[in-house]
Order: sequence, then C-alpha cells, then structure tokens
Amino acid sequence: MFGLNPKPFFDLSILFLVLLFCSSTESLRFELQSSATKCISEDIKSKSMTVGKYSVVNHNEGHPLPDSHRFSVVVKSPFGNNYHNGDRIQSGQFGFLAAESGDYVTCFTATEHDPKATLTIDFEWKSGVAAKDWSTVAKRGQVDVMELEIRKLYETAADIHEEMNYLHDREEEMQEFNRTTNDRMFWFSFLSLIVCLSVAGLQLWYLKTFFEKKKLI
Repeated sequence: MFGLNPKPFFDLSILFLVLLFCSSTESLRFELQSSATKCISEDIKSKSMTVGKYSVVNHNEGHPLPDSHRFSVVVKSPFGNNYHNGDRIQSGQFGFLAAESGDYVTCFTATEHDPKATLTIDFEWKSGVAAKDWSTVAKRGQVDVMELEIRKLYETAADIHEEMNYLHDREEEMQEFNRTTNDRMFWFSFLSLIVCLSVAGLQLWYLKTFFEKKKLI
C-alpha cells in the first residue's frame, strides 16, 4: 500500500530462524547401571572451544541423592590424551580448546554397587559457536539485542565456513588415500598375474622335460 517491500523483513526472519536452529542445543539423557560404561563421541575440529556439563538426575526432588548414584567420567582426544577426569562424582563440567581434530570421547562409568542401581545422567555437550556464553559477551561488550543477534549470525557463518573447509580437507585426504590404495592394488594384481604366469610356465617346462626323459614325446 505504501510501496514498502516486505522481502527484507522476510529474509531477516529466515536468518534469525536459521541462527536459532544452529545455536540451539539439547541435552542428552541416558540410563546407566552400576559398574556399566557408556561412551559418547563428538567430532570436533582443532582450535574449537568445547564445553560440557553433566549431572545425575534426581527423581526425588527435595531428597538427597543416594551414595550409590555416583560415577566416573573421562574425556579423551582422538590420540588418547586426557582432557578431563572425575571420580565418584554426581555432577561436574569441563571446558577446553581442542588441540587436534577428530572424534573426542566422553566415557561415563557408574560406581560398582550391590544391589545394582540405575542412574539417569543428563549430559550437555557444546562446541564451536554454541559453546560461547553469549550473555557474558553481551554484558562485557554492552551491545544491544540486534547487534548481539548479528554477531551470533556472523560467528555461526564463520563456524560453518570453517567446518566446510575442514570437510573439504578430509575429503581430499580420503581421495588421496583411495588413489594410493588403487595404485597399490593395481601393482599387486599385476605382480600376482606375473607370478601365476611364471608358475604356469615352469609347470609346462617341467612336464615337457619329464615326458622327454620318459621318451613319451
């Protein structure tokens, strides 16, 4: 009516929806019996911030958790380096800057108890942009809501760009590995063919020599 183009507002809303989708994280909840172990892995690229928070779910609010509801936790890098340890605890958290790319593993082991008890563990693991405390950023930088959302969007786009570069590098590594494997298989097949032909030739020569000695041919 007034000649306004609603498309920019529509695009902006889509960007905020994408930002909300990329930034949202949900905690993982699982059950663990006494002396049992459960491991969870997360693919994290190098120089990425990652944070985790875990705790035993108290189904009887207002009452303390029993001593049987304790567990040990360890976080390891793809090369087996320990980044976090906890022994006989009921809650905790960790945070570190990944030094190497690959699958980081967090393992939970429930404390041995007789009779066996079942623990419900709530675990939240964030990495990259989702690992940043944006409320702290807003307070420290004294930015308004719109600027904060734009900064979130920028960080998310940068993180996606880095992730795409990381996947591209992994793809090139896999292609190089496939090329090397194909070359090795070709030469192995060629060598196997040469060996088979050589063995067949030796067998024919031996049979011919044997029959000539026996004066059969």
